[in-house]
Amino acid sequence: MQNIWMLVLTLLAAVGAYFAGSRLNKKDSGLIVRQSEELASKMLEDARREAETITKEAELKAKAEIIEAKAGHDLEITEKKKDLQTFEKRLQQKEENLDKKFGLIEQKELDNLKKEQVLSAKEQSLAVKDEELKKAADVQQAKLEEISGMSPAEAKKELMDSMEDEAKHDAAKRIKAIEEEARETADKKAKEIISLAVQRYAGEYVAEKTVSVVPLPSDEMKGRIIGREGRNIRALEAATGIDLIIDDTPEAVILSGFNPVRREVARISLEKLISDGRIHPGRIEEVVAKATEEVDIGIKEAGERAVFDLGVHGIHPEIIKLIGRLKYRTSYTQNIYQHSLEVAFICGIMAAELGVNVKQAKRAGLLHDLGKAVDHEVEGSHAVIGADLARKYGESVKIVHAIMAHHEDEKPNSVLAVLVQAADALSGARPGARREMMETYVKRLEDLERIATSFGGVTNSFAIQAGREIRVMVSSDHVTDEQSLIMARDIAKKIEAEMTYPGQIKVNVIRETRAVEYAR
Repeated sequence: MQNIWMLVLTLLAAVGAYFAGSRLNKKDSGLIVRQSEELASKMLEDARREAETITKEAELKAKAEIIEAKAGHDLEITEKKKDLQTFEKRLQQKEENLDKKFGLIEQKELDNLKKEQVLSAKEQSLAVKDEELKKAADVQQAKLEEISGMSPAEAKKELMDSMEDEAKHDAAKRIKAIEEEARETADKKAKEIISLAVQRYAGEYVAEKTVSVVPLPSDEMKGRIIGREGRNIRALEAATGIDLIIDDTPEAVILSGFNPVRREVARISLEKLISDGRIHPGRIEEVVAKATEEVDIGIKEAGERAVFDLGVHGIHPEIIKLIGRLKYRTSYTQNIYQHSLEVAFICGIMAAELGVNVKQAKRAGLLHDLGKAVDHEVEGSHAVIGADLARKYGESVKIVHAIMAHHEDEKPNSVLAVLVQAADALSGARPGARREMMETYVKRLEDLERIATSFGGVTNSFAIQAGREIRVMVSSDHVTDEQSLIMARDIAKKIEAEMTYPGQIKVNVIRETRAVEYAR
């Protein structure tokens, strides 16, 4: 483009030179004109050649651009063709799937049409049978009216009156039974509440849980323990918080109190005073202080030994002391310290079998009865007290829940809580673990047999295996095999509702049919 502009400027210069030369003299002007014409001709030739070169270059460049654009366009068309082919394949597959679905739908429609035809035929058959039944019912009703001599309205009224009388009679019996049951339940509940309150003060068996006996070398020692005007016994009672009972029991002093730790301090103190022989108020205070320190050390050592034996760590020192205090607590004469260790070991064994955290299970088992160490000092269930203590001293939520749920104070919602429940029941219910008074034992057997014989069709019942199984004999004429299953479940539910017992009781309902014949 720049060369073209230069050519144009050169032509303009030549034309200018021509006009300028016309003013010169004619002689010189001819020469100049010729030179100008030659120069202009030469410049025009150069310009033409250069223009041709430029044109060719432009054409080549344009062709190259066209070829490049065509190649790009061809590539784009090829890609679009591939996309179209892929899309066509997908459409073809969808069409095939739709064809299959339409075929299935058509087949289902045909099947439904056939079913409708069959149902229509059945409906027609049922309509015919219904009509026949109506006619038969009319005939039967006419015969019944003829036999009874009553119209349908009269028969209906008489039937309704009979059913109403029967319903009233059943309702009256039911109301009476409900009232009697309510009275029995209310009386039993009241007794449970009273017994629970008494237990909080005096324990379940006062003679076994609140009394310790200290042997004396001779009855003369009783006078020395009492002291002049009773000052020694008063000082000992004031220092320990335990009552000393000195009666006609030969060579023995009875220590009475509800706090087992204080009772142990009093027992150790009295034994030391008796062995030392120096019994006076000043000496009593000194001995009681030493005995208290000994008991505290023994409690701490017992707690640490339990934690070490089970292999659980990181327990708060205050909880360790409470575990040691369980050594002086019993339930049904079962030592709670040993019971807690037993529950922890059983929990660990079951957790190992189930693939649960063994150390966590042992920890929960050891701490499950923690509240019993202070339940004579704090209001509430020992499970709730123990859970509060565990929460206070930094135990995990799972451990706290397992402690709370082991007596259903809270519904168990974890495997750990259920394991603690099961281990607690196993430890308390195993033979020889706990002892009951003879009256309670006999009463439980009588209640079991009474509950079993209260059901209709029962001929006899026997409580066996120390009250852990009840065998119920039923009449085969009044109770079927299916009813015997229902009866076993109902008896079990009634036992659960009306009785308190450790472990579980097996209900075994026995039904048999005997065929007897004589050959004569």
